[in-house]
Amino acid sequence: MERVTKPDIRLVKKELRDRMKELRRNLPPADKAAKDAAILNRVTALPEYQKARLLLTYVSTAIEVDTHALIARALADGKRVAVPYCIPGKTEMLFCQIGGMEDLSPGTFGVLEPNPELQPVLTDFSHSICILPGLSFDLQGYRLGYGKGYYDRFLSKYHGVNIGVCYNVCLKPLLPHGRYDKMVAILATEKFVKRFVPQPVRPNRNKPVRRRASRPEGDFHGRR
Repeated sequence: MERVTKPDIRLVKKELRDRMKELRRNLPPADKAAKDAAILNRVTALPEYQKARLLLTYVSTAIEVDTHALIARALADGKRVAVPYCIPGKTEMLFCQIGGMEDLSPGTFGVLEPNPELQPVLTDFSHSICILPGLSFDLQGYRLGYGKGYYDRFLSKYHGVNIGVCYNVCLKPLLPHGRYDKMVAILATEKFVKRFVPQPVRPNRNKPVRRRASRPEGDFHGRR
């Protein structure tokens, strides 16, 4: 009898990444712009955003949820803004404070980055929130990134509120995930905001805290 093996999670994730990239490339520009604007409104309406003094965010590429407008909005709101610089040869990144998009230039993977020799490198993330990129998110709070592990490593040491942003069409009921995959605290799409609340650890159980999904805020349809 032929032995049935479980699919390699790396291959499954690669197929999902390819599918999500293609789906995003096919979004009509006007449709994408409308979704980006709706997500921006949902994120900036969050009390976590309004209370934050520091915004940590990725700098979006053409297929990602736009963060250029978010950066401008946060600066206009009097917040400090820091964006990642990927350290060459490592899967680690630094967050550098910027005063605007003019402080950025193409860096690793062609993504706009700050220059850590010119912009201040931050190590104190007090009173901050972190906006996370992702090709897909699921309804349990898991994220499908690009496979390099930059954000998972950062999140293992980050204690602020992390917020995933995604298009509703790119959501999955459940994504494959491994031990190093980190969950988001909040997920914002153009349709809804969903929070994932940590469950208390049971007495005498030495198990990590998991998050459970709360009731979403907005127009949520669980079929996607």
